[in-house]
Amino acid sequence: MATLPLSNKWIRIMDKSTIKENLKTSIEVKQKLFEDNAMVEKIADLADKIIEVYNKDGKVLFCGNGGSAADAQHLAAEFSGRYYYDRPPLFSEALHVNTSYMTAVANDYSYAVVYERLIKAMGRKGDVLIALSTSGNSQNVINALIQANKTDMLTVGFTGEDGGKMKEHCDILINIPSTNTPRIQECHMLIGHSICEIVEQGLFPQD
Repeated sequence: MATLPLSNKWIRIMDKSTIKENLKTSIEVKQKLFEDNAMVEKIADLADKIIEVYNKDGKVLFCGNGGSAADAQHLAAEFSGRYYYDRPPLFSEALHVNTSYMTAVANDYSYAVVYERLIKAMGRKGDVLIALSTSGNSQNVINALIQANKTDMLTVGFTGEDGGKMKEHCDILINIPSTNTPRIQECHMLIGHSICEIVEQGLFPQD
């Protein structure tokens, strides 16, 4: 077996240390969530509310920027496609997926209104907007929440520890007990997946 030069061995040690530290901090944040019964209850209530929305022929919209946009698209796909098993599709969309719209509105108006305008067009009373922002301060996400509240939608914020400015505009705030962006996003996906599982089981129960 080929041996690494001493410098490469040191780099490998540092690489392994980084991986283990990230695993450790991720577990610590998840442990805090695990022990927070109020948060667990809030997430379960949100899943139940989404089931009610779908039973009334409503929809779930998502928005976010960067990694949060990717998470928004991922979760929308779990609803509109499938999660664990085959069943009818659910109306869910991430608002950034039309690149022609996004670039046109950002260019002609402002990036701050790209989601707000789509809420005006697509949102209806009783629908759900799940807005993702690890800082809670993304202006286009805040504007989307404000418009969704005007539309009488259920507004949900997935954010970090203090909730940022968006906490003032959310009916339900899922604020992860961390200020570390990657760890927050990992928990957003874990919670999002849990909600998808509960909704799928609630709407399309299997033995």
